Amino acid sequence: MKKSKEKPISKNDANFRRSFFFILIGLFVSLSALAQKITVTGQVKDPSNEGIIGASVVEKGTTNGTMTDMDGKFSLTVSPKATLTITYIGYKSQEIAVKGSIPLNIVLQENAELLEEVVVIGYGSVKRKDVTTSVASVSTKDLDERPIISAAAAIQGKAAGVNVIQPNGEPGAGMVVRIRGNSSINASNDPLYVVDGVPMTEINFLSPNDIESMQILKDASSAAIYGSRASNGVVLITTKAGVKGEAKINFSAQAGITEVAKQMKSLNVAQYKDLMDELGSINLPDGLKDETNWFDETYRTGVTQNYQLSVSSANDKLKYFISGGYTKEDGIIKVAFYERYNLRANLENQIRSWLKIGTNLAYSDYSSNGIISGQGANRAGVILSVINTPTYAKIWDENNLGQYYNNFYGANVTHPLENMSRTEDNKTNNNRLLGSANAEITFSPKLKFKSSVSIDRVYYHNTSFLDPIKTEYGRSQYGSASDNRSLSTIMVYDNILTYDTSIKKHNFNVMAGASGTTSKWSQTYQTVSHFINGDIKTLNAGNKVEQGNGTTASDWAIMSYVGRLSYNFDSKYLLTANFRADGSSKLAPGNRWGYFPSVSAAWRISSEEFMKDLKWIDDLKIRGGWGQTGNQSGVGDYGYLQLRNITRQNWWETGKANALPITSPANMSNSELTWETTTQTNIGIDFTVLNNRLTFTADAYYKHTTDLLMDVPLGPTASFSDIYRNEGEMENKGIEFGINSKNLVGKFKWDTDFNISFNKNKVKKFDTRQSYFYAQSTTGEYITKLTTGKPLGMFWGYISDGVNPETGDIMYRDLDKSGSITPNDKTYIGDPNPDFTFGLTNNISYKGFNLNVFFQGSVGNDIYNLSRMETEGMYDAKNQSTAVLGRWKIPGQITDMPRAVASKENLKTSSRFVEDGSFLRLKSLTLSYNVTGKLLKKLNIGRLQPYFTAQNLLTFTNYKGFDPEVNQWGGSALVQGLDWGTYPQTKSYVFGVNVEF
Repeated sequence: MKKSKEKPISKNDANFRRSFFFILIGLFVSLSALAQKITVTGQVKDPSNEGIIGASVVEKGTTNGTMTDMDGKFSLTVSPKATLTITYIGYKSQEIAVKGSIPLNIVLQENAELLEEVVVIGYGSVKRKDVTTSVASVSTKDLDERPIISAAAAIQGKAAGVNVIQPNGEPGAGMVVRIRGNSSINASNDPLYVVDGVPMTEINFLSPNDIESMQILKDASSAAIYGSRASNGVVLITTKAGVKGEAKINFSAQAGITEVAKQMKSLNVAQYKDLMDELGSINLPDGLKDETNWFDETYRTGVTQNYQLSVSSANDKLKYFISGGYTKEDGIIKVAFYERYNLRANLENQIRSWLKIGTNLAYSDYSSNGIISGQGANRAGVILSVINTPTYAKIWDENNLGQYYNNFYGANVTHPLENMSRTEDNKTNNNRLLGSANAEITFSPKLKFKSSVSIDRVYYHNTSFLDPIKTEYGRSQYGSASDNRSLSTIMVYDNILTYDTSIKKHNFNVMAGASGTTSKWSQTYQTVSHFINGDIKTLNAGNKVEQGNGTTASDWAIMSYVGRLSYNFDSKYLLTANFRADGSSKLAPGNRWGYFPSVSAAWRISSEEFMKDLKWIDDLKIRGGWGQTGNQSGVGDYGYLQLRNITRQNWWETGKANALPITSPANMSNSELTWETTTQTNIGIDFTVLNNRLTFTADAYYKHTTDLLMDVPLGPTASFSDIYRNEGEMENKGIEFGINSKNLVGKFKWDTDFNISFNKNKVKKFDTRQSYFYAQSTTGEYITKLTTGKPLGMFWGYISDGVNPETGDIMYRDLDKSGSITPNDKTYIGDPNPDFTFGLTNNISYKGFNLNVFFQGSVGNDIYNLSRMETEGMYDAKNQSTAVLGRWKIPGQITDMPRAVASKENLKTSSRFVEDGSFLRLKSLTLSYNVTGKLLKKLNIGRLQPYFTAQNLLTFTNYKGFDPEVNQWGGSALVQGLDWGTYPQTKSYVFGVNVEF
């Protein structure tokens, strides 16, 4: 046999074998590493031995983590020498070293040191225990269970000294927020909102589900750091960020119905005919019958929808939170709606150990249509026309196809469906982009520099169309369409340097920086008329262009310098001083700069040696502060300048070939226009006892506003009707209390939050004239009077002493004893400012069930019910409410309803229409359940929470109108508490679910 010869190994084969060898080694190492991983299990409990749901369990130094289930149990694969970090809100975090696969039994201790909680303040943050000013924190933990659209609604009834009302129930209606009363007359009284560091004046674009925390800076010593924009307080909002651990997907869905909270009935045909016979104003034919129930034709059961989805996570380098949502509310008035789309992306990245960058981007698209409300049916008020339209009327005119019915036998009435059609095509759309980018450089652990730039851009677009055929008013205009657009861009540039250092027990924080704000605004407005029909509703279908069409633009800027020095000795003696200087382009060159200092101090008595034996006291701190803030929000972009009107002439007409535009003064200039300044002093006490079971906070304050910005009317001989100037002084003073108690702990938990606020407002002086009148009624008389020594918004008129049994007319009190009723008999007849407001929240939980009950109330405020002048006036041919069935008819009759008479004598502005607006409302009731089960764990569902919420479920009040939480004039400080056909509040019933993966 021949000996076989071995084939030599090629170079390629050698490389292959070598690679294969290393692959095997790598696989072996990987399998060995995998084999070294262990699965650790355990349970996280509270001190009462109850499992904690949703606690975070993370392998320290990694993103590997999980959440505890409904029983507090968890399972996690980790390395054998791992350390677990366990955290849960309201409890102290713990680190536990893994001991093989032995199950862990972890008991978290309640964080009695809530004083260590970080509170956001202007351009920084501070531990709660070191706060020297009046700062209120608003709980956001239940926002995903409440059917609220406006983020401002989250504040309502939740903080002492902060009064929030919804002046009407229109879908998407804005909230009126007042912090410690109204400080201004014609300038804004709205607080400054700062969302992720970006200042703004309204937050309707913001989804409440995106909010992580809300802090309210109430006194000047805390708000002065924002200087010229902070005279009405500051609401600081921080949106959500990613949290270390596994990526989380959160989804929430709400769907529900809304209905009008109260119905008012009108007279039927027979009752209406009796009334007309008494008035003798119109002759109704025989045989009329009830044709239409106008309430059913106007109102409906509204539908609400709200869907929000977010994804978030974080590790040692990167944090992200991305969310999107859709909200839709179809109102109780058939054509009313509000719709919003919202998107958000919050990112933060630790690029280097010394450099961190971040960006927050938010975009929203929200639209609505404005329902014409207020005043009588003949003034296009949808709400009152439901009462004022006779029930014999039909919807459509049978003799004129395509036209609404309008044969009211001479009565000046427009039925509600015709009124609604005038607003059905009146739509407003807003697109808002809010973006900010920041970079933080850490020069050392003590010295940091942060630079940021932000943009707030709003595109506003309103279109309207009035059909040339359907409505009587439309026919008189031959149809009309308008298109109004505006673009606002506000840029803010901040550069802030902070330095922290400690020398033994002495702690210092220094902050200094500069801030610049620029604003550019432009608008176009166009109106055309004379449409052939309503088939095409755009401007190009009209045949007549109105003379008033045009464009306009303006801009303004503010330059600011800020500084703060904070010192505390062992968190026992604390001192903070702020300073801000603002220069505004709106003011005259010699008065542009305003300087706003503040100082506050606190003494933690509980840290003193003589308190050491009082173990039941956790914290006792007294604090006081003084500061100044400014306001120039009521000043126009060129407030101090002489502006001019332009009048165009018809140069194409015969003999006018050389015609030029004519200019004329539009206003009276004021070279002395300067800042409105509010000086505020605050003293307070914070008291926590019984291992954080009971917390009490009290504050007393005094606010004094000088150089009030005001539109002052001039005399009849003046060249201008008015002048905008600094005029007079005003004060607010009050006290407020807040109590938080943990009534029961253990398996059955019960927490209570209560706050109550007392505020007194008074105008101290005016420089030019002593009295001003506002808000005219049906009779043309003014309803409110502004004068020195009195609060804002006081009602002015005659005192009604009821109905004269012999004549059936209202008896007005002859105050000057002249023997006749004259304007000299008028006096103050009501005060819309409440004596106090309050909020009460109870949270009760047992196992997986949670019950939240929130009450809100106001006491001592009056309402002037102008609606009753239209529904109980009995002075013309409008239909009336069934309240007039008790009217005076024969001599000697005792009643509080006067006779029907074709004059307005019984409608004088008087105490007859002033009502007590006090109320107690069950604002929201929410019942939720945290679903448990093995299936959820298999599906990796960390939270499944269905819930039911009822909003405005019960209201206890003596007010006769639709609702006591009302003001037809919105957020006006001069005209408060007036109800004139205001869109009514609603009850809502919502089912929802929150899911977390």
